[in-house]
Amino acid sequence: MSGYRDLLRAPGVARIIAAQLAARLPSGMLALAVLLHVEHIHHSYGAAGTVLAATSIGQAVAGPVTSRWMGRWGMRRVLVVTTLVTAAAIAALAVVPAPLPVTILFGLIAGLASPPVQSAVRTIYPKMVNASRLTALYSLDASLQEIIWIAGPVLITFVSTQVSTVVGLLMIVAVTLAGGLWFILSPELGRVRIPRSRRSLGRVLRTPTVILTTVLGFLLIGATSAAEAGVVASFGEGALESGFILAVFAVGSFLGGLAFGNIPMTPWSMARRFAIVTVGIALTLVSLNAWWLGGSLALAGFGIAPVLAMSFAITSASVKFSETAEAYGWINTGQLIGAALGSAVAGFMIDGVGARGAMLTSFTFVVVGLIVAAVFVKGFPDLRHRDASPIPDTEPVQTHP
Repeated sequence: MSGYRDLLRAPGVARIIAAQLAARLPSGMLALAVLLHVEHIHHSYGAAGTVLAATSIGQAVAGPVTSRWMGRWGMRRVLVVTTLVTAAAIAALAVVPAPLPVTILFGLIAGLASPPVQSAVRTIYPKMVNASRLTALYSLDASLQEIIWIAGPVLITFVSTQVSTVVGLLMIVAVTLAGGLWFILSPELGRVRIPRSRRSLGRVLRTPTVILTTVLGFLLIGATSAAEAGVVASFGEGALESGFILAVFAVGSFLGGLAFGNIPMTPWSMARRFAIVTVGIALTLVSLNAWWLGGSLALAGFGIAPVLAMSFAITSASVKFSETAEAYGWINTGQLIGAALGSAVAGFMIDGVGARGAMLTSFTFVVVGLIVAAVFVKGFPDLRHRDASPIPDTEPVQTHP
């Protein structure tokens, strides 16, 4: 922990981490808020699911595009525009009485305009700390993002159910604007300029590491989404057991990220980290007892943040600095698609065979991820004797004091 304390004392690190967590907090609230609001207005979970799907599709499509725009027009300009547009779309969703097709359009716009905060901050990190500390910073980032997935759903559920769904959505608008402003005004965004990429959109996917981390992110988040659906199906959406188990799942990930933060990354590290998740998910198939599930998912969670942290680090080490933002955009798109597909397949399995079917779905996703990580091990860089800094561009990167 002393290493993380020293890392947070580095100039600007604690500030930028806190600002990006605040800016990203709405991502932990939006899906549930939209689901509750649209169901309340249109009295249909099918309608709510359609709006939520439009939002998710928008986020998935926009990720690489808006991330790449930051190299063309600058991080602050892109973040300001996307923050304002997504806030306006969510506000319209909350207060404008509209037929379902218009509501779907609002959801799509909110997704398409999602601010590329993740891509921005992970592009900035290599310019903030010594190269030798970069992998630890990615691990800390992957661990702390669990705060979003613990605090966000609890907060929005309380406000939407105890006050109103309109207030819940307007609260997301306020957090989006306040957190976005804090992040946009961070001095680091003015000091770092992402060079404009010389390659066309999508060419970065020809880098083996990028396509591997995108696929593995899809499989990992697909597995976690299916497992979460299985927990809810086992005990019910409002049950205390569900909330406790999902919290333990996230805490396990938080602790795993911190524990693995300073361990050197070899090409086999990804498979080993996936193996931890696989064993934990496999144990959920033994019993759906609350205590057993809690322990099993705590173990599975212990590998999640380390997998994500390694994905960030090896991606950074494998691409040019001008391509890092787009690369992270593709990884985020893979994770969003994984979340949607994992939840959808788990839902069908729950309807067919019960909660255990969702756990089997999760296990299938994560086993495929383990196989991919093992079979394509040569596609991962060895970071034991090198740092995770991006490959320098041929043109100079301008910085401003």
